[in-house]
This record gives sequence, C-alpha cells and structure tokens, in this order.
Amino acid sequence: MQFAIGDIVKLKKKHPCGSFEWEILRVGADFRLKCAGCGRQIMIPRSLVQKNLKEIRKPLDSN
Repeated sequence: MQFAIGDIVKLKKKHPCGSFEWEILRVGADFRLKCAGCGRQIMIPRSLVQKNLKEIRKPLDSN
C-alpha cells in the first residue's frame, strides 16, 4: 500500500473530537498524523494505520 505526505486517510475509529479523517505528515515505520477536525498530531505505527484504514484520498495537484 502506497502512502504519501499530504494524503488524507479515513480510519475505522473516530478521534474524540468526532473526526474520522487524518492528514499524513510523515511516513516510515511510524506515521505522524494530523486530525482533520481539531488539528492534534499523533505518532502511530504503520501496522496500526494499515489495520484500521478504510480509505485513502490523494490531494489534488495544482500543476
């Protein structure tokens, strides 16, 4: 599965703020995700993201 910085991922469980969507800020063995609802940032292992993933949305290129 290909992940890139700037992608929006939708996870199975929602954040306490109510949002299901997260923006990817860093990829690697761990991901840094930013909540689309409240802006909180978390570090989460790649395996947990892949397990709980529902959908990936790629950002629109302005080129």
